[in-house]
Amino acid sequence: MEAVYIHIPFCKSICSYCDFSKMFYNKEFANNYLAALEKEINTNYQNEKIKTLYIGGGTPNSLSDVELERLFKILKIINLQDNYEYTIECNIELLTENQINLFNKYGINRVSIGIQTFNEKYLKFLNRNHTKEEVFNKIKLLKKKGIDNINIDLIYGIPGQTKEELLEDINLFKSLDIPHISTYSLIIEPHTVLYNKHIKNIDEDLDREMYDLIIKNLDNYKHYETSNFAKTGFESKHNLTYWNNANYYGFGLGASGYINNIRYDNTRNIDAYIKGDYLKEQEELDFNTTVENEFILGFRKIDGISIDTFYNKYHINMLDIDIVKKLLEEGKLVNIDNKVRISDDYLYIANEILIDFLGVNYEKYSI
Repeated sequence: MEAVYIHIPFCKSICSYCDFSKMFYNKEFANNYLAALEKEINTNYQNEKIKTLYIGGGTPNSLSDVELERLFKILKIINLQDNYEYTIECNIELLTENQINLFNKYGINRVSIGIQTFNEKYLKFLNRNHTKEEVFNKIKLLKKKGIDNINIDLIYGIPGQTKEELLEDINLFKSLDIPHISTYSLIIEPHTVLYNKHIKNIDEDLDREMYDLIIKNLDNYKHYETSNFAKTGFESKHNLTYWNNANYYGFGLGASGYINNIRYDNTRNIDAYIKGDYLKEQEELDFNTTVENEFILGFRKIDGISIDTFYNKYHINMLDIDIVKKLLEEGKLVNIDNKVRISDDYLYIANEILIDFLGVNYEKYSI
């Protein structure tokens, strides 16, 4: 077991593009939720040493200081390894000095902030409530308080956005001098405000040009995953757990986990969750599906998948697999330093390549 994900579903406002499990903050719900979360963790956590602990949402720092401290005390049960990574997601306009003091008190050493854009027009479109000045001031405060492992999220591909406007955002993001940037093309998902307003995704060619623009202009960062850029040593250990297809707990409303070849999803029904009916569904994965996931997740990493690690996990020589051989011959995959990865020229259409790995009988290649 490598990681624990904790979901806090509460928000002070709902972003127009968000399809995560969330609800407006309510003090009574929050206290009942924390009690149910504590029970779920205490019932299921087996005291393993954990590399990374991640509190996501929702908006975790929409909780009051008292509720936040209660949450952090609940999570003291998690047995963290030396050199752990402990992340909390925050909305910048809600971040206070008192909260940062609590982060330091309870060992949180990484903060992830959903800035998305500095453009006031698009902040309003996305229903984000911060200003540029708040972002610069709060990040300065985090650094002053000793938290310099910071991620910020950038959304691009917003309807009406130009490449020039995106470049302005990129340059402002770079000027913040933080070690990690996550970038996401805006996808209009069902059950979101934008979807209900019949907003459409931007043209695919423009989206590709924007993706290339980001890669070109974040060249002082290591592009280590399809959507993620980091200074050396600041790659997200938590997200690498997912991309390495490793085991992790998921606790909280709508959380997902992967334990001993079983993937599970928790309920998104807050009433059911508070009553202790945590689990929505689970599936025990067969060998072929497990290997399939190894490719789908592992090829998100720019460095790709180690041939040796793959063999040790599945007793398969990756280079013997027909679809791997075919894609290597076509130049869509490359083998560099005994790692197979998607060629740079095909990164943007990675999902089209990954489809080829679905439904393959991998058992026949097992030695």
